Amino acid sequence: MFHAERPAEAADQAHLAHSLQFPPSAEESALRLISVSKAFGNHSVLDNISLDVPKGSIHGIIGKSGAGKTTLIRIAGLLETPDSGTVLYEGINVPLHQLRGKDLLAARRKAGFVFQNFNLFASRSAAGNIAFPLEAAGWPKPRIRNRVHELLELVGLADKAGRPASRLSGGEKQRVAIARAIAHHPSILFSDEATSALDPETTRSVLDLILNLRDTLGLTVVMVTHQMEVVRRICDSVSVIAGGSIVEEGIVSNVFAHPRTHAAKALIEEASHD
Repeated sequence: MFHAERPAEAADQAHLAHSLQFPPSAEESALRLISVSKAFGNHSVLDNISLDVPKGSIHGIIGKSGAGKTTLIRIAGLLETPDSGTVLYEGINVPLHQLRGKDLLAARRKAGFVFQNFNLFASRSAAGNIAFPLEAAGWPKPRIRNRVHELLELVGLADKAGRPASRLSGGEKQRVAIARAIAHHPSILFSDEATSALDPETTRSVLDLILNLRDTLGLTVVMVTHQMEVVRRICDSVSVIAGGSIVEEGIVSNVFAHPRTHAAKALIEEASHD
């Protein structure tokens, strides 16, 4: 069990126990974590985390470096197995401890990921990068070709299909990465600092794309970011993580206007001075 080392963290934990509420039905949720914990060796990274993300919403996760944000979305995105707890997608338990081989790969296709560093193949074209996971999954070539064309249109890069990734701008690379992440029709898109390396104008463009994908595809999005303006602009709700626990969560406007915990107040105050 995680024990807060500072009075402020202890107060945050006490506040959480009294104020945190979840929607009554897990069936209304795209993602639900129940009492998830994770340690690496003797180091507790996540302690008894519970999280509920409604279908079609954009949920932000914020916290200081080392708070456990990336481990949280790796578990939520089925890339990491928790030591204890339950992960549910659309109300259905995903038993990561039991899944192997093709079953594990099939489960992981329910989630798509985009990262700060794009992770594109420099020698492949925009279309080739989007096609890669579909090729790996054994899709027939005509189906891949149709899906890639559809995705390039969706992210506004139809005219860049044949351009090598090395010749794309940062914003174009992130659009390709997003298209690749949703190629398998995942139910949830996870974004881990996806706009951190982009300039403000490009960031706004990428965020507008994510909003459009949510609206047109009904996609659920979970965003880890240190950029408070990204949370303000795009997220419906937000969770604040500190010391491996979610200490505050709620509608973005409420949390930012009236933060109740030390962790939330510190993050918002730091952002206001940037």
